[in-house]
Amino acid sequence: MASSLKRALTGEDPEEAASGFSPEAQDGKIVAQGGSHVSAPTVTGNIVQGNINTHHHYHGLGVSAPATPPQDPGLGVSAPATPPQDPDHISKINEYETSICSTYKKVKEYNSLAGENVLLADRYTELLIVETHRKQREREEEIGLRGEYHQKVLKTRASEAYKRITVDQLFKPDKDGDVPKAVILQGHSGHGKSFTAQKIMYDWSSGKVFKDLFHLVLHLKCKELNKISEACSLVDLLSYCPSFTSETAEVLKDSNMKVLFLIDGFDELKFSFEKTSTVPLKDPFTKAPVEATLSALLKGLVLPKCFLLVTTRSTASDKLSDLLSGSQRFTDILGFTEEGVKEYFQRFFKEEQLEKKAFDCVRTNETLYTACFIPVICWITCTVFREQEEEGMDITKELETTTSVFVHFVSILLKHHCQGLSQPAEETLLRSLGQLAERGLQEHQVLFDEKSLSEAFPDPSQATKHNPFLCKFLLRKKVKQERMYSFMHLSFQEFFAALQYLMVENEKEALKKLQEWLGNVKRFKPVVQFLFGLSNRDIDTHLIKQSKPSIKAHLQKWLLCVLQNHRMPQVDMLHLLHCLYELHEEEFVREAMGVWGKMKFDSIPLTRTDCWVLLYCLQCCPTIRSLKLTGFSNITAEKLRMLQPALSRCQELE
Repeated sequence: MASSLKRALTGEDPEEAASGFSPEAQDGKIVAQGGSHVSAPTVTGNIVQGNINTHHHYHGLGVSAPATPPQDPGLGVSAPATPPQDPDHISKINEYETSICSTYKKVKEYNSLAGENVLLADRYTELLIVETHRKQREREEEIGLRGEYHQKVLKTRASEAYKRITVDQLFKPDKDGDVPKAVILQGHSGHGKSFTAQKIMYDWSSGKVFKDLFHLVLHLKCKELNKISEACSLVDLLSYCPSFTSETAEVLKDSNMKVLFLIDGFDELKFSFEKTSTVPLKDPFTKAPVEATLSALLKGLVLPKCFLLVTTRSTASDKLSDLLSGSQRFTDILGFTEEGVKEYFQRFFKEEQLEKKAFDCVRTNETLYTACFIPVICWITCTVFREQEEEGMDITKELETTTSVFVHFVSILLKHHCQGLSQPAEETLLRSLGQLAERGLQEHQVLFDEKSLSEAFPDPSQATKHNPFLCKFLLRKKVKQERMYSFMHLSFQEFFAALQYLMVENEKEALKKLQEWLGNVKRFKPVVQFLFGLSNRDIDTHLIKQSKPSIKAHLQKWLLCVLQNHRMPQVDMLHLLHCLYELHEEEFVREAMGVWGKMKFDSIPLTRTDCWVLLYCLQCCPTIRSLKLTGFSNITAEKLRMLQPALSRCQELE
């Protein structure tokens, strides 16, 4: 590359770069009349007279002069980036933007076949992003609540008190007027970090975001960087940025060029960054191991003028923060808001009638609806509905169980976010997660310290490094910080606690553990419901490949014994209905409902979810002797309409 490019990359002539003007431009003479304001440099020798409009526009950037004098460029990017003056540079940036726009306008989903992509605009839905580090109590609220209570918590997080921020505000000045040199975009697995990175690239290339801030946005995907074995300079790494060419690199000769590196998936890097180089790497042309080159970029030793936007899972955010130099902004993706879930369904299903039917089905299932605030769960749920519709099923009758959706979720994260773990290693990971989950439920814990993790995970690296299911964060404890971990939500903790029973090789040990849960079923209802769901013949071997003891017969025997007892509280009746629904095997449901015979709900309110489950169980039976929905059952006209298809099967209805 030319020496001028090397000068620009190494940051020589700092006074010239900071001023935003070349020496030749400063020699120019500008005369403005009629109160006009001129903030752009001129070419040598030009004399500009008359009323002047300094609004510049070229494809994709649309840079305009600020209404007020810009801040010192050394403080950040609050002042608009001065457009390149070289027509050749403008042309090359335009070519790069056009190529980026074409490359990023479509997205490849987890289940996409070859050549099968969807438009990014048809999928992307705005996420709830906050700047606030939440306290322990607030974290526990987010993890432990379901249904309408969980929705209320998310509405609170979307308020000004929690400093909600949108993507286009990531590099806005803080309260002191300073602009961050680096932004950390933290989010748990499946929360949309990479999707957001793709949206930023697409929107920048089409002039919708950061158009006044950065001339170039370069996208480095950490998964791809892991594959590089040879030594690389930073300039070599640029060749791994989509659509970046040697012609584009020539644009960096311009000392006014403002560049953003978007580094996606920092947590997926295989490097430790503990021993990168004994000699600081400052030259972007010097070849070094990829780990050392990336470390120099993150630390600001090379290309010190560039800005960084780094996405990472929460398990690696503190390590990333230690590497970054200069001012930082921390942001956290919490998932969809209630409005976001609704919007995602609208985008996914083009037909309004189908969208409404699918959304109403999910809305009736509190556990599934709460889980849909996680983008990947929302995608899985919509995909399941669409497949059922395409196969001619009525999704209002053939809704897959909550358990089956959770199984899909775990399978996808194992395949795409566990860096190719072997089958035995996957099973060890799931078993350890189950042990941690079980202990937490028994001790009323949703947050775990590092000691708890070390006791559950024989391999410490699996606790965090290869684990997309645990969330890591720092909590301030008086004068120190403590690392804490959690599952994404209480429902996932309950799922993993149930899943481990399919992995216990000793049948006697498995049954002993099962009796402990069933002996205290009132406290552990969701776990027992997941156990029934995992016993379904269609999904019980989906995750676990090895032979294992079957607990289904014991679960069914227990349920029939409870029914024959005739003394169970009504709240337990509802629990049994949910167990039958999760098992989803019509023959056994018919047998159980035949033993049940008479059903009476008069002292507890039935939710929409309860009515949905009751409908399924009633439809499995030719007849039911008696059904009473009176008193405090809270049966509204809407709930009666839900139950209507099966009410005719009741010989006695009150």
